[in-house]
Amino acid sequence: MTSIKEQAAISRLLSFLQEWDNAGKVARSHILDKFIETNQGKTAPELEQEFSQGASLFLVRLTTSLRITYMTNSCLEKLLRSIGIFLSAVSSNRYLIEFLEVGGVLTLLEILGLEKIKEEAKKESVKLLQVIANSGRTYKELICESYGVRSIAEFLAKSKSEETQEEVQVLLDSLVHGNPKYQNQVYKGLIALLPCESPKAQQLSLQTLRTAQPIIGTTHPSIVDCVLKVLGTMHLEVQYEAIELIKDLVGYDVRQALLKGLVALLIPSVKETSKLQAKILSDPSVLQLTPSLPMFLQQAAAAKAIGVLARNDMSIAEELLYLRVVRGLMAAMGNTDHSNSQRLASLTLECFVQMFPLVAEHVRKCMGEELYQLFLSNAEDLYMKIDSIQADILAANTVNVTKALCLYGSSYSMNTLYGSRDSAQMAYLTHFEEDVESKE
Repeated sequence: MTSIKEQAAISRLLSFLQEWDNAGKVARSHILDKFIETNQGKTAPELEQEFSQGASLFLVRLTTSLRITYMTNSCLEKLLRSIGIFLSAVSSNRYLIEFLEVGGVLTLLEILGLEKIKEEAKKESVKLLQVIANSGRTYKELICESYGVRSIAEFLAKSKSEETQEEVQVLLDSLVHGNPKYQNQVYKGLIALLPCESPKAQQLSLQTLRTAQPIIGTTHPSIVDCVLKVLGTMHLEVQYEAIELIKDLVGYDVRQALLKGLVALLIPSVKETSKLQAKILSDPSVLQLTPSLPMFLQQAAAAKAIGVLARNDMSIAEELLYLRVVRGLMAAMGNTDHSNSQRLASLTLECFVQMFPLVAEHVRKCMGEELYQLFLSNAEDLYMKIDSIQADILAANTVNVTKALCLYGSSYSMNTLYGSRDSAQMAYLTHFEEDVESKE
């Protein structure tokens, strides 16, 4: 026999459920407002007490309403927040299973792809996916098996709200941790995001890739080209994250490809520069846009990245010498169409001159005494002091420190300056010498 108190509680529950069942759009909105206000942060036992051990009866009504009305945007944000109260409650595993059994994950993912849905509702959908992902490996796998990575990544690229994009980053970060079966899928999804048009999405993807890379352990071949292309951005926060990722990637098997790619960016291809010259001749207004061209932005960013890498790791600086980085930096210093390329290349070249007397010798010979002294006195401001003839000398230079290194041997440029290297290091550098000699 149930007590009078229990009967009264059950009666209240049935009355509440009947009120929901008979309510229209406006009335249901008010019910949801009151539910959110009074139950936010409650544990599962507290919710059961509130609903006389029948909380699941209300949850099933919420999930049913969500599945029926989510395409119409009717009370969608409030519905998602209410469901979130159940799923995020302490000891709420039963509610989570009930939600998933009716296709909750697929519904949440579909919401992200609908254009007519408001951004706030999509953010609530992402938050629910976070709760599900944080519930364990099985649930992360369920999201990924539902083509979740693609849906989530596409939403990150298209979202116009930075706050929402940051929530998506939290979700992707959760999916890459403790998810060995699908972590590579998440990793590839992050790489695929790098060419997107949203600077915020690029920034967040680069940040998450830095977290994901040591978890994955190996690199995907496409990451080099994707990261190098990102260097063509006008957004400094994105460029910063790209350089930080490059600093991490040089510790993996893409190191040589990455360094070669950076050096190659210092001298834009003749095909690209000829296109630019043709546009300038046909339309004088293009000249004003020259500093914003991706190839010059890449050139400047590459010069900066090379400087960062060289200062952080002497062995990388030595490898870059074999890739003819000095010639590339001097060519960038002669690019009068983009002063930032000149400035950053000059600062990086100064670093190599200070580190390697052999580089200083070749740079001095190429520049001539007057220009070299100007360079030594203030490398950062050199671009403002050189004339067109000196710029042409720099742009057309044929400095080949690599050839000198091969002629003198490693002992001249390395052992004398920094002491003897271990056998593995010298074998690695010998590989660079042989590679260069084969191309001479």
